[in-house]
Amino acid sequence: MEEKKIIFSGIKPSGNLTLGSYLGALKNWVDLSDEYNCYYCIVDMHAITVRQDAAQLRRRTLEQLAQYIACGLDPAKNTIFIQSHVPAHAELSWVLSCYTMFGELSRMTQFKDKSAKNADNINAGLFTYPVLMAADILLYQADLVPVGEDQKQHVEITRDIAHRFNSVYGEVFTMPEPFIPKVGARIMSLSDPDSKMSKSEQGGMGCICLMDSPEDIMRRFKRAVTDSDSCVRYDPENKKGVSNLMAIYSAASGKNFAEIEAEFDGKGYGDFKTAVGESVVELLRPIREKAEDLLKNKDYLVQIYRDGAETAAKAAARTLRKVYKKVGFVER
Repeated sequence: MEEKKIIFSGIKPSGNLTLGSYLGALKNWVDLSDEYNCYYCIVDMHAITVRQDAAQLRRRTLEQLAQYIACGLDPAKNTIFIQSHVPAHAELSWVLSCYTMFGELSRMTQFKDKSAKNADNINAGLFTYPVLMAADILLYQADLVPVGEDQKQHVEITRDIAHRFNSVYGEVFTMPEPFIPKVGARIMSLSDPDSKMSKSEQGGMGCICLMDSPEDIMRRFKRAVTDSDSCVRYDPENKKGVSNLMAIYSAASGKNFAEIEAEFDGKGYGDFKTAVGESVVELLRPIREKAEDLLKNKDYLVQIYRDGAETAAKAAARTLRKVYKKVGFVER
């Protein structure tokens, strides 16, 4: 029997998970669970490149775990864990930083973007962030890394680091490939359709979070940016706001763009926005309710992340032992 390929992915607990997180990532993760050996991480070590409130970070980490499960990630089928609970991530990151070039890191788009947004805190962790990300992926010998188009650069630098290490020491690391799902909407902000819906936008009118109330969801959709036309038509170049709402409606309802255009032929944007909002309310209702229920049972969540960390640590230790031996460290 052919061994399952390995997938690794993770999301930072730096804010609440959004509709974009679900439709662009988590929904696809659930679909991959049967076919692949999946490691899904809450990457709390990555979160602290930007200053975090400690109590909020702990709360959001647990909430994110509950939301992972509520979205359909079965802990029996997937290894779900918290990054900081597996010390091998930090250990491998140091070794790999000695095989990563300064110039490579300085060219990373995310460093430039985050430096611009956090000018008062341009720290070394922000700069070496891609090395930790490479460690996350290479520790588990991941074959595939589910990413959006905007994250491919991180897989590319991971491959460069792995290739450099393998060229010196032999085939230590599996060369990961970016895995961009065929089905997976890139959800844009409701208030600025040129920007991706982002956790950093929370509290504003452009972002829908998984735990938002139905009232908040409807209010934001009713205020969503459209255009001066009144025709519901998919045209991502000229009708960005409407096209974004159509992508959301399609993902939530299962209808294709032609069906959506026919449904709202002759109707105004008011009817369209209400329908999109209602479809999202119903899509997220079971997720929100399940997550709220899980958060009442902290003992269960603790058991899940401890079991996940134990499984992850065993896989990570195999890789780390091999790496330490190759670079010449004395065995523990």
